[in-house]
Amino acid sequence: MKILFVENHPVFAKTVISKFLAAHEATVVPSLSQSRQSISTNKYDLILLDYDLDDGKGSELAVEIRTSNPKLPVIGVSSHQQGNVDLLQAGANAICAKMDFDRIEEVIVKVMKLGRS
Repeated sequence: MKILFVENHPVFAKTVISKFLAAHEATVVPSLSQSRQSISTNKYDLILLDYDLDDGKGSELAVEIRTSNPKLPVIGVSSHQQGNVDLLQAGANAICAKMDFDRIEEVIVKVMKLGRS
């Protein structure tokens, strides 16, 4: 599966990819601007979206995705409860708090199954 991981902490992103996303083709971008560019030029099966980014809030991108590509699954991945709430309210299909990242594959499978039903 082709995943765009919008995450501005490179060590965390690298750890997540090696431990939890190794079976997927994951691309990491650290900002809203780079994520917008990447989404416009590539096709992704799923977006993993952090809330606190250097150039804004992930909820901005969630709203944009819901408007432009409503079927593209988005999973919010904030370390803060309020960030996860905001991502859900902005249109994320699910959340996986950073402290629960050992469950990310389970969340991905659930979201992808819901998208096919």
